[in-house]
Amino acid sequence: MGANWQTRYPNNSAPYTSTIVFLVRKGNPKQIRDWSDLVKPDVAVVTPNPKTSGGARWNYLAAWGYELHRALGPDWKKKLDDPAAADEVAKAQASAEKFVAELYSRVPVLDSGARGATNTFVQREIGDVLLAWENEALLAIGEMGPGKVELIVPTISIAAEPPVAVVDTVVDRRGTRQVAEGYLNYLYTPAGQEVGAKHFFRPRNPEVLARYSGQFQQLEEFSVDEIFGGWQRAHATHFADGALFDRLYATVKR
Repeated sequence: MGANWQTRYPNNSAPYTSTIVFLVRKGNPKQIRDWSDLVKPDVAVVTPNPKTSGGARWNYLAAWGYELHRALGPDWKKKLDDPAAADEVAKAQASAEKFVAELYSRVPVLDSGARGATNTFVQREIGDVLLAWENEALLAIGEMGPGKVELIVPTISIAAEPPVAVVDTVVDRRGTRQVAEGYLNYLYTPAGQEVGAKHFFRPRNPEVLARYSGQFQQLEEFSVDEIFGGWQRAHATHFADGALFDRLYATVKR
């Protein structure tokens, strides 16, 4: 695909987005409303292992970003790039590490993937709250029927961007470049955006998004690029062997 593959299509080659939300038991007995509620002493959180699950990494970064926002205040994004705020940012990063460690101390089962985590929460009835992509959460509610779980959208979360790409070596070998590029271009059209919205992805097209305003609650969002410096840097800092997740999880009492 080449190093610049994400620049081939608009919006980092992500025609629609999702975000990280909470699924709770019917009636929300633990009164979970935002990220801070996940570290209450009596709350058990279900989320997969970010070492083995790509989706779990979004959960982890969403929690980290929440605590940075809480610690730094409304101008948090500007402060992250401001050398004059370096000391304040360092303290906020330390606070985020502590918050995420506390969150993982409340995870009774660290499944290898998102489907396993969903099964742990729904079928095995373990935990009080499941961290999930919004589209997956809405699908789960539809599959289980009313009366089982409820969706909670936090005040702030990460903009999860499922990317699309044309793999040059594959399409050129098979002679399918025209079809592949036509399909990806279609995803950005109003009709393609409608299909995404019907499957619970947040469309980029503002007119289509407006038509589905009742399905998608508003919240403040941040991206991996603006808070973590992109996925390559986020991986090296948080998920590589011996990086932050390994270090903070080693301190978790289980």
